[in-house]
Amino acid sequence: MSQALEFTLQARCGETLARTGVLHLKHGTVHTPVFMPVGTHGSVKTMAPRELEELGAEIILGNTYHLYLRPGHTLIDSLGGLNRFMSWDRPILTDSGGFQVFSLGDLCTVHEDGVRFASHIDGSRHDFTPALSMEIQMALGSDIAMIFDECLEYPATREVTRRSMERSITWAERSKAAHGKADQALFGIVQGGFEADLRARSAAAMRHIGFDGYAIGGLSVGEGKDLMYRVLDDTVPHLPEDAPRYLMGVGLPIDLVEAVARGIDMFDCVMPTRHARTGYLFTGWGRINIKNARFRDDADPIDPACACYTCQNFSRAYLRHLFISGEILGHHLNTIHNLHHYLSLMAAIRRAIGEGRFGAFHREAAHQYHEETCHA
Repeated sequence: MSQALEFTLQARCGETLARTGVLHLKHGTVHTPVFMPVGTHGSVKTMAPRELEELGAEIILGNTYHLYLRPGHTLIDSLGGLNRFMSWDRPILTDSGGFQVFSLGDLCTVHEDGVRFASHIDGSRHDFTPALSMEIQMALGSDIAMIFDECLEYPATREVTRRSMERSITWAERSKAAHGKADQALFGIVQGGFEADLRARSAAAMRHIGFDGYAIGGLSVGEGKDLMYRVLDDTVPHLPEDAPRYLMGVGLPIDLVEAVARGIDMFDCVMPTRHARTGYLFTGWGRINIKNARFRDDADPIDPACACYTCQNFSRAYLRHLFISGEILGHHLNTIHNLHHYLSLMAAIRRAIGEGRFGAFHREAAHQYHEETCHA
């Protein structure tokens, strides 16, 4: 058992691979399946830590690439680590910076030891390696660190995918060798694109190296839902039963339900916070666009069934007014609602699994959510 992480399974669904569990980490306990709000710069946009706690967030995500560039991991370390820096006393997972570096496109060059890139802030040149990613994450002091892996563009040929997967295995070995923080868990990341055999090889390699948890990367990059779900069906059986499974960067509420049914325990995505800032709000029947003129005089809340602060106190008309007027309060209230929707969904999933009714919950959700279109 890792000194940094203890994972206990509690309940299983009899019809699917869904399960509940408890993660014990340095800064507290996390109940799975769990959604992690994204705090890119050490802040979940528009939200104070106290508000995140009130919404029931048990763990958030910080971004290694952005915190390395500004304000710098050495500064954060000197001020007591990321938890103290942002006044968040619950667990934090930090990503490795890989996705952000590779998203720079022409500004980055991959080599066998890592990635050379130009900062999006000032154009300064940097070399990101597995060892540096580990150094940064150890300095940040997060509860869970991620290995440094290569993130592919979609689509990619099988040969490109194979070489990338093998490079990620090498970097996983180097990440583990460079990681030396006993109270910080380290997760491996399974790559392999949309090739079932490559995913299986990557998963086997990650298990051989040995990590506290296992993530599935390289999804939600433009592929259709059926393809994403197929990769999960192909990959999850190759992951250890007794370790947490993390699906990175996914996704819409229905995606979370479908992935839980396939045995996933942890999720993160910018969608609820980013959508909030562009006026798209989640409800039990799909998304609405609060900018729509039909809400100009609508006295109803976003979702009459929602218990969040926004829905209990403000009308669609008011929220539309704030958005059209460019008022920051509108972004804040929208974010409260969207995060409440996601976190409440995960709580409902955990209850359904624990009470032995997730199979029915899963079927109902497939009909209830219509996320591919934006309603009203």
